[in-house]
Parts: sequence; C-alpha cells; structure tokens
Amino acid sequence: MKLSLGPVLFYWSRRKLLDFYAEMAEQPLDIIYLGETVCSKRRAMQLGDWLGLARELGSCSQAERVLSGLALVEAASELSSLKRLCENGELRVEANDMAAVQLLSERRCPFVAGPALNLYNAYALRELIDCGLQRWVPPVECSGALLRSCLRQLDGLGVPRPEVELFAYGHLPLAYSARCFTARAENRPKDDCQFCCQHYAEGMSMSSQEGEPLFTLNGIQTMSAGISNLLADYPSIADCGVDVLRLSPRSEGMAEVIRDYAAVCAGALPPMAVSGCNGYWHGRPGMATVEAMGS
Repeated sequence: MKLSLGPVLFYWSRRKLLDFYAEMAEQPLDIIYLGETVCSKRRAMQLGDWLGLARELGSCSQAERVLSGLALVEAASELSSLKRLCENGELRVEANDMAAVQLLSERRCPFVAGPALNLYNAYALRELIDCGLQRWVPPVECSGALLRSCLRQLDGLGVPRPEVELFAYGHLPLAYSARCFTARAENRPKDDCQFCCQHYAEGMSMSSQEGEPLFTLNGIQTMSAGISNLLADYPSIADCGVDVLRLSPRSEGMAEVIRDYAAVCAGALPPMAVSGCNGYWHGRPGMATVEAMGS
C-alpha cells in the first residue's frame, strides 16, 4: 500500500510551508499533494509558487506530485484561478469541486477525485471515471462496509476500479461554509478577516457546553476535534482493496507519523490500539474510538 501526504489544510506562512515540505521530501512518501483547498484568500503561495515547489520536490524525491484545487468555488475570480490550475500542463490535479471535474474533463486530463466530491456509489463513480477519474478519495465518513459495497457494485457494472485512497490520519474535514468561522470568532467580517486563521496552526478548537472537544474551526472549514488514526485498522483496510493511505499534514510530528505508517505498510505488525478516533471506518460516529479487528 502506498502513502500519500494530503494538502495542507491550515493557513501557514510561506516560510513554514517551505520548511515543512523540505522535511517531507526526506520521508518515505509515494504521493505529495500541494495547493490550497480551503480558502482562496490564503495567498502565502500562488500557483507559480506551488509549481516551483513541485519541481524542487521532484529533484529530491521520487514521490508523485499532485495539485489540489479548492473545495468550495464561490466567485468568478476563484473559477478563473481554478481554470489556470487545471491547465497547469505539468501535474495531475485533485478535483475537490465539480467545477474542476468539468474543466479537467473538457481537457481530457486524468484527475484525482478528492474527498469533498461526495461520491458514495458505483454509478456516480462510473460517471466520473468516464470523465477521467483515475484515483478516488472517498468522503471521510465512509465506512469500510460502504467502501466494500461500492467497489463490489463497481465490479458488477464491469467498470475497472480506480485507485482508492483512504483518508487515514489527521483532522477530518467535515463541512464547508460560505461563512468564515475563524473571522466570526474574532468579530471580523469575512471580507476584512486580516488572515486571522494564520494565528491557529491547527485550527481553532471548539467545545460543547459540557466542555468536551467537539470541532476544529479552520476558516470556512469545519473539522473534527479529534485526530482520525486508522493505523491499527490496517488489516481490514488492506482487505477492502485500498491502494493508498492519505496522511493529512499537522504542524508538528508528521515525520514520526509517516514512519509509523511506512513501517506497517512494509510488513510490521500494526499496533493493537492507537490514540485518536476511528469511528467512521467502523460505521460509528466519527469521534468514537473502536477497537480494531484483525490486528
């Protein structure tokens, strides 16, 4: 099974991004996703900067580089930027909005279907495979049972399976909104947010009235409070036919996370339990922690 590093979901400074990817270039990764998926106002890196970084990574790493697009396109300016990304001419693109699917399909460009596309069954997958889908990242709330059912259904339709990439580690991206939660929390209008989400390297924690961690607010994105970690579930994931495990970047400790996953992918026994949540994989609420079976 291959390992991928998903796009950075938080707003980090240009220096922090460059330092982070310099460290990631030394890790045993097969795929590295680059680009902004959450908010078009985050301009620490422009398309040319991402392409330049991709070239640098290509000179020192064997990992495939993929450009990720926005998950919520709201304005003509964002659509124009997305068009330029889809026409980059160098790298495969991860489509996180159906506008990207249309642009890539018109250009007959093979693409990755990101988790924000909400593909839950073989009939929807077949439509997008006809448009050029080559790798599918199921929505983060998909269970192992749903994934198996979907792939069996795809086989029954006589459609070749795309690569399947599972979101295995990190804060789960749950929802997107036209409103910016981080700006609102600081009593700022969205149009004059002053990039306040850059003050929160892993988002802003939100608790329930009882004081329990509930969500992580990241600009217009709502994420899980807990860290999803499917390392102990590796045997059941392998049985599902997953090809790639996606590790979502965090501000600290990613090298250790990658090494743990790489060791299990190389044949080491997975741990019996890990810190973090894995409820969605077992058909339970996402914040639940369920004992892994078959470890």
